[in-house]
Order: sequence, then C-alpha cells, then structure tokens
Amino acid sequence: MIKIFTVAVLAVILLFLYAKINKSNHYQSSRAEDLQDENLEKATFAGGCFWCMEPPFEKLEGVSEVISGYTGGHKANPTYEEVSSGGTGHLESIQVIYDPTKITYSELLDVFWKQIDPTDPGGQFVDRGSQYRSAIFYNSDEQKRLAEESKEALDKSGRYDKPIVTEIIKATVFYRAEDYHQDFYKKNPVRYKAYRYFSGRDKYIKKIWGDEMETKISGSKNQAHNKPSKEELKKKLTRIQYEVTQDNGTEWPFRNEYWDNHREGIYVDVVSGEPLFSSRDKFDSGTGWPSFTRPLDKENIAEGQDNSLFMSRTEVRSKNANSHLGHVFNDGPEPTGLRYCINSASLRFIPKEDLAKEGYGEYQKLFEK
Repeated sequence: MIKIFTVAVLAVILLFLYAKINKSNHYQSSRAEDLQDENLEKATFAGGCFWCMEPPFEKLEGVSEVISGYTGGHKANPTYEEVSSGGTGHLESIQVIYDPTKITYSELLDVFWKQIDPTDPGGQFVDRGSQYRSAIFYNSDEQKRLAEESKEALDKSGRYDKPIVTEIIKATVFYRAEDYHQDFYKKNPVRYKAYRYFSGRDKYIKKIWGDEMETKISGSKNQAHNKPSKEELKKKLTRIQYEVTQDNGTEWPFRNEYWDNHREGIYVDVVSGEPLFSSRDKFDSGTGWPSFTRPLDKENIAEGQDNSLFMSRTEVRSKNANSHLGHVFNDGPEPTGLRYCINSASLRFIPKEDLAKEGYGEYQKLFEK
C-alpha cells in the first residue's frame, strides 16, 4: 500500500514538473526576440488584424520571416482571447525579420504605411479597440529616427484630410501568436479572403494610394527586377554568363553547371533574380542542357520567334531583365509536352533549404510533402 502511494505521489510530482517545463518552453517560444542570424534585423509593426499584415511583407525579397504576435502590453505570454478582448494592453502586431543588405528599414516603412489607415485612433477598419490601433515599435534609435521622419513626411504630404495618429513606441517583448494564426492567409485562404474583402481595408487602400500601390520597391520579388547597366553586368557576370544572357550565346552541352543537377530548389535569372523554373519540373532530356516541362511563373517568361542559324525556333527570355535563356520545343514529356531547353549560364540555383534566407520563402511550399 505504501509503495502504491509513493508511486502515485511521484507521478503527480512528475506531471507537475512536466507542466511547468512545458509552460516555460511555450513562454520562450512565444518571445520572438532573439535573432539566430546576427546579419538579420527585425522590424515591428501594428496595423490591425495581423492576418492582413503578413502577406505584403512576406512577398518582399530580403524578408526571411514574418511572425504574427502581440506586443506593447503588460501581461506576459498572453493568449489571443486575452489580447482580442482588450484587457492586456497588447496590440496585434507583426515582427518582420529581414536582411538589411537586401531591403532597408525605410522600404519596410513605405510598405507599412500603405497597408493601414494611419488617421484612425480607435482601431483599423472593422476591428475596433486599442488592441487594433496602428503603431511602429522601434528596435533601435535609427529605426526611431526613420519612423519619425517618414511619419512627418506623410503628414505633410496632404494625402490625408486628418492628422496621422499612428504611434511610434519603443519595442518591448514580442510574443509569438498561436500557430494557427501564423500564415493564416495560406492555411485558410477562403476565410482570409472573405474577411479581408468585407473588412474594407483594400477599398480604403485603393482610394488613398491608387496606382501608387504598384510603386516598385527595390526589395520586392514582385518588382521589375531591374537590369543592371552593361558595365555592372560585365563586372558581375562571368564571360559565359554575359555571352549567353546578353549576346544570345549557347554554352556547351554536358559541360555546364546544372545539366545534371538533381537537388531540390528553384532556378532564377542570374542577372535579375526573377524566379524562372523549379526542380520539380526538371527532367533528363539527354541533350546535356537543363530541361524543364514548364516555367515556375509564366509571367516571368517571354517567348518570341528566333530565325537564326537557318532555323525557326521559339526563343525563351526572362520577362523583366530580358536575358536570353534558351528555347522551348514541343518534344517534352507529359503533362505539358514541352521542353524548355535552358542554358545553365542564364540561371542561378537556390536550394530549397535556402529559399527563405534568399527571399524566396513563398516557394518553399512546393517542396513540402
């Protein structure tokens, strides 16, 4: 009897210790403060519903991660229910982890202002309450300075008929929101799109910014992927890369970098970085050049007639940088029946494990099992 009692007591103690450790681990995982890569920096913004604030930043090249969470309040390790009730002092926020060598804090501020109504002190769109108000949480004196300058410039621009009330606040602990809130727009696209449409956010943004929402940001993967000058290209590219991309050259078969590459990842334009092909569509054509059944993003591909060398072929070029890539033929395998025969010298390969780090995190889903 004593032995059974002792075992029971030990079991209770172990369960208590496990619960305490598990709670502690949850608390630590909720604090998205410490960066694993010392070359990365963080920007913290509040703009109402964090579901709607994630997508615009995740599309930016140089942004490795966007985390939904809570900050600015007084309660440690808050839950969504507690924050949304308005009792913790926290704001629904996002933390943007970015590479300052690829995108600047000022560019992130520019994206931030174009997602919100900075004149509304009582929330954002359909979400009302102080927990949904807009704010910039600065993580350094430099961020504070840039935030204040951008706010002042926007206030003086005459774009709004009311004063800008977005707060600029010193960053404190940022608590990661529950997992089901992370990348909500990807996990629940129908619910997200319905919510966003009826919230009135997009209608307001279009009214205020109009065509200026299309302004290109140097760090955006949706930008025009501007082509460097000829002098810059000669410094940046190898001889064969320049010859192929700029002078419509062709490299030797079986003696190029990617013809026999079997790693998972994507191929981007060596000149501009625009995404072109995926390893999932690559196949061994026996020609000695990288071959694909289709482009990764057809909007980044341009096709035209090539009548050189006494032949009539369909040339393939990158849409924005206008790099010569290769040709497309109608002798490929299913499901497309096409063979995009591409020069390795036109491409740069990014393995799947480096996609987020390189600013192409949106393509990671292609390689998830």
